[in-house]
Amino acid sequence: MTQTIADLRSHFRFTATPFTREIPVRDRWVSPIFDEPLTALLRTLEQRMSAVLVAPSGTGKTMLLRTLCDHLPEARYRVHEVKVTSLSRRDMCREIAVATGIEPAGIYPALMRRLQDHFRSRIEEDGVRPILIIDECHDMRPEVIATLRVLTNFDFDSKLVLSLILSGDSRLRQLLDRQDLAPVSRRMAHCATLRPLSRAETRSYMEHRAGIVGSETLPFDDQAVDAVYEITRGNLRAIDHVCLKSLDIAAADDVPTVDATIVAAARRQLLI
Repeated sequence: MTQTIADLRSHFRFTATPFTREIPVRDRWVSPIFDEPLTALLRTLEQRMSAVLVAPSGTGKTMLLRTLCDHLPEARYRVHEVKVTSLSRRDMCREIAVATGIEPAGIYPALMRRLQDHFRSRIEEDGVRPILIIDECHDMRPEVIATLRVLTNFDFDSKLVLSLILSGDSRLRQLLDRQDLAPVSRRMAHCATLRPLSRAETRSYMEHRAGIVGSETLPFDDQAVDAVYEITRGNLRAIDHVCLKSLDIAAADDVPTVDATIVAAARRQLLI
């Protein structure tokens, strides 16, 4: 019988369940892989420009965006986020309106004007810079992406008011490479990217995730760490799933350390 999560924590003397998505920004894994694009994105926003974040699924895009928001002081910035992207132009404007707290009513042109007036007022009346993060942009229709040029056009394109962060996987890069979307892509002052971890980085990440829940040593032997890397190819989300499942199996079998056979057994119980 598989033990409960509480038993897993007790077995390895963890203070919390490891390798879950419920990790505060303060406990994130610090690495140049994330710090370099983070710094570049922050610099772009400080310059009142817009940027793109392109990252394969499961490589830490959401944590990077969370960290970015955490670094933006509320006294200077107001961040809004939209995730539902496979929409028409009007429905996308409605989603942005909901995210910014204004009435999502009216036809497309009226909604666009209302949004622009709202963003302008944030700077002129409230003294804060609006930032709009649109996640999963690879699902956006080209004609909807094209409207972002209008959304960021103020005073005949002579005033920087709204900064965009467009986030998605490699399909977003392909979209923005389209000739008809050149007016949007040329507004992006920076393109940040993420990649899967190397073998050494995978070990470092595993040690960090175990360490923040109280483990003094990584409860995986060297062959198990190699097996995790070979199975996941450095994909963070896959690493989390394999490691947590492996620890669950090890706790159920009452063994102190995960070996390669346990990692293999964990893989068989996952959609990886």
